[in-house]
Amino acid sequence: MKSKYNYHDQLTINNNLKLRAMLKELPSFCMMFFRGIEPSTSSRTRIAYAYDLGVFFNYIKDNNPEYAHTEIKDFSIDLLDKITVTDVEEYLDYLKIYSKDDSEHTNKETGIKRKLSSLKSFYNYYFNNEMIKDNPPAKVKVPKLHEKEIIRLDPDEVALLLDEVESGDKLTEKQKAFHEKTKLRDVALLTLLLGTGMRVSECVGIDIDDIDFKNSGIKIRRKGGYDAIIYFGDEVELALLDYMEQRETITPVEGHENAYFLSLQNKRISVRSVENLVKKYSKLVTSLKHITPHKLRSTYGTTLYKETGDIYLVADVLGHKDVNTTRRHYAALEEERRRKARNIVHLREKPDQ
Repeated sequence: MKSKYNYHDQLTINNNLKLRAMLKELPSFCMMFFRGIEPSTSSRTRIAYAYDLGVFFNYIKDNNPEYAHTEIKDFSIDLLDKITVTDVEEYLDYLKIYSKDDSEHTNKETGIKRKLSSLKSFYNYYFNNEMIKDNPPAKVKVPKLHEKEIIRLDPDEVALLLDEVESGDKLTEKQKAFHEKTKLRDVALLTLLLGTGMRVSECVGIDIDDIDFKNSGIKIRRKGGYDAIIYFGDEVELALLDYMEQRETITPVEGHENAYFLSLQNKRISVRSVENLVKKYSKLVTSLKHITPHKLRSTYGTTLYKETGDIYLVADVLGHKDVNTTRRHYAALEEERRRKARNIVHLREKPDQ
């Protein structure tokens, strides 16, 4: 029987149930915050907030004697007005490395920045609604992130990767046995990621009836929760059609009838499975680059920008809400284009040689 919910709606339902369980471990006044941000955030974002706030309140309980014997869910909103700027700064320092439940946890710049951003949003809600008197996180500077080099596949590596996915020559004997069953699917997956720049979460959510071969388009659910159409070229179309022939011969597990990409268990393929798949094949092509699905997305964005020079088009196709996000990713390419432009405009005609 076909599920009455599509993949994305079911994912949202599952996330909301997970969030409901997480909120039981947080102070009761937090419920107001999560109700307040629901219209403007995704269920995945709210789970991230809940996790970050859980870390913060656990830190308070473990490091402040006043709250050592109080259950976190019993913390009152008055606690927020007792936190100082120094307390927030000490919390950020604590996040670099700490132990919890016999496990060691670490946070790099990105993780610390995200947790501070969560705390800022949390405090902003109560401060703007005049439920607390002060807003110390707003006075703490966001940690500066050091720009990382964006790793992409070179054109020859892209060709090698797709060739290897098709042939499977370098796979182990055990892997080759599975490869015979999954080759068409794997080629379609990798070609789609490299040929459209879509996110893995968008890719695994594709249903059969989302693909419009007549207009060369696929309906996907973007990161922000909205639907969009992305268009694919001839190479992607051929790979999708080849897999579609095989897909039509497979009987999916109940509830996965409309899923386009299936696992060996005949269920909708998961994000983790695609990540492992990309890792497996990319290792056969390059040992120097750590390739993830996001690197395939960067590869597509780089190629598109080099071919078009249109940063707004790249931002639109990749689903970036803010073109400045795209600019940060492709700043080096923009610099190269500006350098090449220095001799394009001629002020006077050159004399005949």
